[in-house]
Amino acid sequence: MPDTGFPRADVENDFLRARRRQSLARLAQWLRRGPDDVNLILPFDEVVAALGMRGERRLGLQTIRLDTIVGTLDSGRDFDRRFRPTSGRVRERWERLALAQRRGEPIPPIDVYRIGDLHFVQDGHHRVSIAIATGATTIEAYVTEILTVVSAAGIRRRGDLLVKDYERLFRARVPLPDQAYAKIAFSDPWSYAELGEAVEAWGCRCMQDNRRFMDRAEIARRWFADEYQPVVRMLRGADMIGSRTEAEAYMRIAAERYRLIRTHEWNDEIIERLRRKVR
Repeated sequence: MPDTGFPRADVENDFLRARRRQSLARLAQWLRRGPDDVNLILPFDEVVAALGMRGERRLGLQTIRLDTIVGTLDSGRDFDRRFRPTSGRVRERWERLALAQRRGEPIPPIDVYRIGDLHFVQDGHHRVSIAIATGATTIEAYVTEILTVVSAAGIRRRGDLLVKDYERLFRARVPLPDQAYAKIAFSDPWSYAELGEAVEAWGCRCMQDNRRFMDRAEIARRWFADEYQPVVRMLRGADMIGSRTEAEAYMRIAAERYRLIRTHEWNDEIIERLRRKVR
């Protein structure tokens, strides 16, 4: 809808248009039977708790893309994931700020926290909402970066935080270098817990065989080098990875190995026997 030339009427139209878009987005999500949390704004505290915080650093004033702003430090539910108003409660302040902006009054930068490529608003929710509603693609922001144990990559909705939380706990139980973790990925969060149990059991058997104590770091290092990588290579050679991740294939075949053959050993003969039985 083109502007009327009357700033007050235009900001009223902008707000009502943003509310309609929010209502239509909710309806479309319901009709598609999609997850309920896709359009919910991401809570900063829950994201940090799932990923594990290592530290923070101030990056100063930057220009950031509006489509990277997905969350908030505020516990309220006044805006959805795309910062569209979820009710008329914010209308008065929203329109007052939008009117000031249209009249050319200076608008201060917002304050955000950055986790990976995602941004979370500390101060400036209404300014973000107005910018998006009026077609802007970027905004000025004071940025503080949060360093986390687990990467924020792949977070689209609150349900994804469960996977990240289990991954973080797995890393505490099985300390490995980042390049090793990059090879271990699951779609089912519970698989991280199951693999953690499997690594600890492997470490217990290893200590019994060597008759000496090993800490978590040594167990993890030896498991990855002596167990995981050789087995994955054998599975690839036998064409037993399929459409799964290598970690998912490893867990499935490791469970089948003991169920079908009653052994914790690995060699080419066992892989071939498993290949025939599984197929």
